[in-house]
Amino acid sequence: MNPIRLLVDSFADEGLPNAQMANAREIICRLDSSRFHVSIFCVGSPDPRITQRPNTRLVHLPKRGQTVRIAREFLLGRHEILFYLKSSPASRCYLSLRKKWRDHRVVIGTVESQTDLRNEPTISPEAVRLWEQTILRCDHLFSNSSAVQKSLQREYQLPSGVIPTGVDTKFFIPNALLKQNVRPRILFAGSLRPFKGPQLVLEAAKRFPCTTFALAGEGTMAADLKSFAHKGKLQNVEFLGLLNAEELRTEYQRADIFLFPSRWEGSPKVILEAAACGLPVIARRDYEPETVIDGQTGYLTRSDSEIFQRLDELLKNAPLRSALGAAGRKDSERFDWDVITRQWEQVFIDLAPARGRQHAA
Repeated sequence: MNPIRLLVDSFADEGLPNAQMANAREIICRLDSSRFHVSIFCVGSPDPRITQRPNTRLVHLPKRGQTVRIAREFLLGRHEILFYLKSSPASRCYLSLRKKWRDHRVVIGTVESQTDLRNEPTISPEAVRLWEQTILRCDHLFSNSSAVQKSLQREYQLPSGVIPTGVDTKFFIPNALLKQNVRPRILFAGSLRPFKGPQLVLEAAKRFPCTTFALAGEGTMAADLKSFAHKGKLQNVEFLGLLNAEELRTEYQRADIFLFPSRWEGSPKVILEAAACGLPVIARRDYEPETVIDGQTGYLTRSDSEIFQRLDELLKNAPLRSALGAAGRKDSERFDWDVITRQWEQVFIDLAPARGRQHAA
């Protein structure tokens, strides 16, 4: 049987920091090359894992004016399944033309955050409309957690399957040799935006002056956070900026606790990466992260005061930190990208015969 032909609406470029694109690359490089032919876009230097994968085609794009080229590939490409559709003008153009072109190929979209986007002030109304006109019009939707699935059903009355975000447990590993901190080290990783809660990390730094707090990431709040730390004379705060995967792994391995006070998420990959590196995780219960087991691999909190309480408990109890971190590492293995990719392979196999196999070249 001919391989199922996939067009992945993402970029194969190595090192792009966008989380969704990184997820797509992790899935692609693990897909069985005898069963799946993959086409993916590329602008710069591609991830070598993808270039080395048999049955893979790179669709090279210019740095500017990509919309027409992408839309053309959507319409004329020799694929059966369009996977990981992004919210973009090219997607909107393609979806508006599908019926006219009698295009019956399968389109799969992913939902990786809560879907009450209109309640999040950092997302513009234009971006919300584009998302509704693209992702929500896919033939099949997959959420990355049961909480996101419920959110999609509640906000838009749309069903979706659930396939979690994965983690590379062979790359993100504990390294005891790097844990040589004179005093405990707390790590936050994520964009510096209000709903992520980096301001609470600085509040924690004020409460625990004998602990180092490191923030990895960039965003709209960066200048204000640095100003707050400077005015408050918070000598125990480090701003690490945007890190590549290797640098971020080193920070996970150096840290003693991962603090992630974000309120509005799907299934944040940084929680999984931290757990895979053996860190106990403190997160919020708001979005019901399934990658933290409360009391076993870390803590899910209901308030700022509970975050500070749990942080105090862990700072005073090194054996507890080690026990939770070891349990988190073990639990992260059920989310390994090899496991998650097998789930996606089954989805492609199940969906391809329904609408697309007769169109394969």
